Amino acid sequence: MKKRVLSGIQPSGKLHIGNYFGMIKRMVEYQNSSDLFCFIANLHSLTTISDADTMKKLTLDAAMDMLALGIEPDKCHFWVQSDVPEVAELTWILSCITPIGLMERAHSYKDKVTKGISPNLGLFCYPALMTADILINQSNIVPVGKDQKQHVEMARDIAIKFNNSFGETFVIPEPEIPPEVATIPGTDGQKMSKSYNNTIPIFDDEKVIKKAVMGIITDSKGVDEPKIAKGNVIYELYKLFVPNDEALIFKKNFEKGGMGYGDAKKLLLEKILNEFKPYREKRVELEANPKKVEKILEEGAEKVKKISLSTLNKVRQATGLKY
Repeated sequence: MKKRVLSGIQPSGKLHIGNYFGMIKRMVEYQNSSDLFCFIANLHSLTTISDADTMKKLTLDAAMDMLALGIEPDKCHFWVQSDVPEVAELTWILSCITPIGLMERAHSYKDKVTKGISPNLGLFCYPALMTADILINQSNIVPVGKDQKQHVEMARDIAIKFNNSFGETFVIPEPEIPPEVATIPGTDGQKMSKSYNNTIPIFDDEKVIKKAVMGIITDSKGVDEPKIAKGNVIYELYKLFVPNDEALIFKKNFEKGGMGYGDAKKLLLEKILNEFKPYREKRVELEANPKKVEKILEEGAEKVKKISLSTLNKVRQATGLKY
């Protein structure tokens, strides 16, 4: 029996290469080897988006982005989170057995507040909703970046506590974090994130992509000076797009001197534009037919609802809410 893999992406802005290598590329690979559940996490986005038209547009845009990048609805479960309301009920049930102290230890919440994101109860309880996403679909594996590992560990803790209290109900999920994509660096060296405004977009105008790449922050070393490749944003991004032997050539030229940061950025830009050219073309086709995308999402939600309702009925029975 294939293992069930679950991952979601928030429709909170334009998709960037960190999203692609950190999650979407892996999802495309998983749909050919596993039972993939892949969703647009719009309920999570309510923590920062308060305009209806913006939410609708970003949700549809995210779906088009995912489909353009290789998600195939016939090979996986693909839906919008809010179209399966059972997850909200499960979130409440799980919240009633989740200690406040567990939520207070969430690194992501503290980090976002420190970065200036306005705190609200939804942001604070984000891990509870993420736990419900994982558990309602009885997920075995949750591919995440390093910053989300704690949330999956919290989901494990909550699932174990529920099973111990009410009987075996949930599969205990495992996080998966490939070391080579654990953290994709942004243009400023921090983790690439829309929250930090340091991303390189995939589907934006080429001029915008070029501006982002050429704006990567570097030190002041001259062309002829040797540069350290490991940890350098340009090199760390470049090697995501090329085979190991090509990455080693770049590293050697970088470290011996003679390659300036400007030339290195141009090489990276070329790789980015070439890699995503076919996806960008498919994205244009999807944008011309939004009704087709909406139908895909509706059909995906119907498939997932059967699984979610089955799990929720077990939970209702176990907790005495079903009588």
